[in-house]
Amino acid sequence: MEITKIWLTDDAVHIRTADGREGKELFANYARLRNAPREALEDYTANAFGIHWNLLNEDLAFESFFQEKRDNPLYRLFLAYPEINVSAVARRLGISQSLMAQYIGGSKRPSAERANAIVEILRKIGSELSTASL
Repeated sequence: MEITKIWLTDDAVHIRTADGREGKELFANYARLRNAPREALEDYTANAFGIHWNLLNEDLAFESFFQEKRDNPLYRLFLAYPEINVSAVARRLGISQSLMAQYIGGSKRPSAERANAIVEILRKIGSELSTASL
């Protein structure tokens, strides 16, 4: 999908494709975007697959702008715990940030094996945090 324009409004990020379709994602649906100051929202980069907010460690895949929004356990988990860095979890799994964002957004569904790997990485992070000391 070729994106020709990206713009922000007070409540959403919008895109336009080369074939003229327009889509949007509401900031309210993403904890890190919902509470972000405007300057952080404006500090993003885009590639062929999606948008990455540099200061917020948030990713949205372009295809999710046109997908029916489906509630899923990964979405609920990352919404409940916005301090969990999705990009860092993806790196630990050895997958792209874009793919992880698609899993969370519901536009792609992880295999049972991949879902188990995600859960295990999250548990490992929790275990590491429980033993942290200063």
